[in-house]
Amino acid sequence: MIFRLSDFQFPDHAARLYPDTPERPWVLEVGFGDGRFWPHFAETFAEAPNYLGVELSGVSLLKAHRRLKAAGLTNAILTKMPADVLVREVVPHAGLDLIVVNFPDPWPKAGHTDHRLLRAPFFQLAASRLRPGGALLLTTDHDEYFAFACAEAEASGVMRVDLGPPPPAALETKYALKWRDLGLGVNHARFVPVAHAPVPHGETAAYPNSPTPETPVPHAVLTLPATFEPQTFEKVTQRSPQGRGPEWTVVLLELYQGLRRDGWVALAHVVEGELTQEVLVGITAREDSTHLVRLAKFGGPIITPGVKAAVGTVTGWLESQGAVVKHRGY
Repeated sequence: MIFRLSDFQFPDHAARLYPDTPERPWVLEVGFGDGRFWPHFAETFAEAPNYLGVELSGVSLLKAHRRLKAAGLTNAILTKMPADVLVREVVPHAGLDLIVVNFPDPWPKAGHTDHRLLRAPFFQLAASRLRPGGALLLTTDHDEYFAFACAEAEASGVMRVDLGPPPPAALETKYALKWRDLGLGVNHARFVPVAHAPVPHGETAAYPNSPTPETPVPHAVLTLPATFEPQTFEKVTQRSPQGRGPEWTVVLLELYQGLRRDGWVALAHVVEGELTQEVLVGITAREDSTHLVRLAKFGGPIITPGVKAAVGTVTGWLESQGAVVKHRGY
């Protein structure tokens, strides 16, 4: 089944996500592509483990969903979000038996290595989410990235690097078949945790833009001038101040009339590193003649610094139209 961000808890647990098979091992695949790996790999077990797959491509998600459904793999969850966000915020400490990464984007251009997934902070995060005896499997055709990942794993201080042949299922993926047809080989490593130091959910030094589900919904209370004209809205872009905390960019794209005549809804595009969200910010009239500017829960947004800034950006635009802010809660 396909899960949206709002379908998860933070953190979540296999017993809730897989109520019919809670006792089975739990496997995460990062970047499942069109879903070819898991049907082959699941056949190597007496009973298919519980599966969690994460991707950034919506097209790949739909292709994989059809493939897993056709294979009868009912205890499988697919979702679309950055892998580090999913592992950090959804997966509990020592929750996973295995993490699989097949043919990840190597970000080969100079200066792009910070975009690579398999860096020391992620290995530390992965070690905290793997049970004793668990492992992270990497299969890739990219020699330089493979060497980079192995060096980062060792530098993390929490992983042992075991080299060897990949599982046969990894050679059935789209990219593996491509390289095999060209007569090229692949690299494989099994990263085994030697320490499982907890990495907390929420704010960490390595990933500051983390979800904080307990945070109150960002909001503001203000009064609008009698001369307020919403039809004058034009796209607004705001960026975080340099050197002041996490970086974010907020773009207010549209302002819509609400279903009720006494309010509006602003559509905001929020970018924070690899995490991109589109959120709705409501502007709703209250009985005391003030208006409430509030993040809508529609779509289950992660309340990050950038999302809070989206509420602030809407509030700031309203101030530019003559609004007077009475309270800020963001």
